[in-house]
Amino acid sequence: MTNHYYSENPETEHQLKYWSFPLLGKEFQFVTDSGVFSRETVDFGSRLLIESFDANELPAGTILDVGCGYGPIGLALVYDTKLPVEMIDVNNRAVELAKQNAEKNQLTADIHQSNIYADLHQKEYAAIISNPPIRAGKKVVHEILSGAFDLLKPQGSLTIVIQKKQGAPSAKNKMAEVFGNVETIAKDKGYFILKSIKE
Repeated sequence: MTNHYYSENPETEHQLKYWSFPLLGKEFQFVTDSGVFSRETVDFGSRLLIESFDANELPAGTILDVGCGYGPIGLALVYDTKLPVEMIDVNNRAVELAKQNAEKNQLTADIHQSNIYADLHQKEYAAIISNPPIRAGKKVVHEILSGAFDLLKPQGSLTIVIQKKQGAPSAKNKMAEVFGNVETIAKDKGYFILKSIKE
C-alpha cells in the first residue's frame, strides 16, 4: 500500500518532471514526481472543477483543498479568487511538491500534511473543494463528504469532481443526505461537478 498516491510516504523512486500548463489564463509551472496523482498533466476532472468553481457567493473565509496533490486546484484558486487557501494531502511527497509549485508560481497558500480533516489550521471554512482519491475507496471519499458539513460556515459550499463510473451517483446521494441539497453544476466527458451548500 505504500506506493499509491494516497499513501503517506510513497516509496517509488523519484522521477521529477517539469512542465507548464495554462489554467484560468495563467501559464502555471509545475514540478511533479512519481507517487503522486496525475503527474504528467493537470487531469481533466481537476480542470473542470477549477473552471466551474464560483467564489462570488461565498462567505468571507478560507478555501480548503482536500487531497491537493501537487497543487493545481488550490493554486489556481489562489491565483483566481485572491482568497486564502489551505491545501492538504495525506501524501508527504505531494505536499512538498505543492509547496514548490506555490513558490514557482509566486503564490501563497497554507500547504501541509493532513489525513483528511485530522490536522487542520482553521476551525471553519468558506468552501471545501476536492478531487477525492477514488482509489482510496468509497469509505474515504464519503468521509470527505460527510466531514465537510461541520467545517463549513453558514452558506459555505462543498464542491467535488467525480466520474459517473467511479461513484458520482452514490456521492451525490451522500451529499444530499448530509447537506439536504446537492446540485450538478457541470458535466463533461463522464465527470460531474457536484456542489452542496450549508444552509
